[in-house]
Amino acid sequence: LILGETGAGKGLAARTVHRLSRVGDGPFIQVSCGAIPQGLVESELFGHERGAFTGAVSRKLGKVELAAGGSLFLDEIGELPPPAQATLLRVLEEGAFERVGSSHTLTVDVRVIAATNRDLTRAVETGEFRTDLYHRLNVVPIVVPPLRHRATDVPRLARHFFERSCRRAGRALRGISEDAMSRLVAYSWPGNVRELANVVERAVVLSSEPVLGAAAFHLPGADD
Repeated sequence: LILGETGAGKGLAARTVHRLSRVGDGPFIQVSCGAIPQGLVESELFGHERGAFTGAVSRKLGKVELAAGGSLFLDEIGELPPPAQATLLRVLEEGAFERVGSSHTLTVDVRVIAATNRDLTRAVETGEFRTDLYHRLNVVPIVVPPLRHRATDVPRLARHFFERSCRRAGRALRGISEDAMSRLVAYSWPGNVRELANVVERAVVLSSEPVLGAAAFHLPGADD
């Protein structure tokens, strides 16, 4: 269970856990629990049979099946509705589930990584999240601190996003200047890692210089 503020890098942490695990060569399937329409959550996660509901014109494999032999990353786990919570608990405890519209039990071997920016203990107290599922997910909790509390990570992350942005934009830039890097380290990053990635990408796309200087990075508040 990965905990942390929005944009703190929980997805990066999940991919690292997957890559370094015994299933690192298997699939990594990511699901944003808060982005699935309420009535389709169980179908998305566990699949459905043809005719299971209006519009189900063929069998569909769910994310759990697609992640077999690898990792299933459930982002925003706190948004998962109660019926799907019960089915997920069974997957975690027994490795078993049924597709929607089927009575045939399937088994699966999958690593489940969950992440949330919500206080799940509070959600348990209010009845929004199952106590048993919380304890089953919370076996190995990982807290990802906000970027403002780990400034020493900024240079490494900035270089990573710089290289990635150069590849995506097809630009052959040489790097980030020392002055610019010092400015990035000193910034508070209210939007965390996600904000850093966006700031670096904007600088790469718009820069007319081969080395990104301090002026290339637009930092809200710091530029005022």
